[in-house]
Amino acid sequence: MPQTGSGRTPRHESLAAYLDDHLLGAETGVRLFKAARRTWEGTEHEGVFAHLTEEISDERDELETLILALGYQRSRIKMALAWAGALVGRAGPVNPLSTGSGTSGQLELETLQSIVRAKECLWRTLLVLSAHDHRFHAPRIRELLHMAQKQQEAVAKVMEDTAPARFLT
Repeated sequence: MPQTGSGRTPRHESLAAYLDDHLLGAETGVRLFKAARRTWEGTEHEGVFAHLTEEISDERDELETLILALGYQRSRIKMALAWAGALVGRAGPVNPLSTGSGTSGQLELETLQSIVRAKECLWRTLLVLSAHDHRFHAPRIRELLHMAQKQQEAVAKVMEDTAPARFLT
């Protein structure tokens, strides 16, 4: 078992489950950001969502690589949930009409911000753990944390720029 700076060792079962939960969330996030990209296609915000979709997809892949590097196995149940979520996600559950207007467009943007906020919490947690567990590379985790904050700002900016058209006459 790896030694840590504080003499404490990681609780592998809980850490593996936590990371797997976040990977499931990341897979959902990628699908929702792809849907948002379709929503904003042809608008001035399309590039924002194209860029965010790529970043978030890369981060999901990095999280999966980390899980495997730690020697953890994916939960078969969570993998099945991810597969089922992919089927449901094709129907666009947050914004089925893929429109940036109205409450569906607003809820889609708020959902995206929530997803990125959850990811920020993951990186903050791993940053704390990096002080106790040398398997976590603190400089890279800080970069990922900074990216999550920038992603939240980007989605918030789209929401702020488009909210008046949704709610004001």
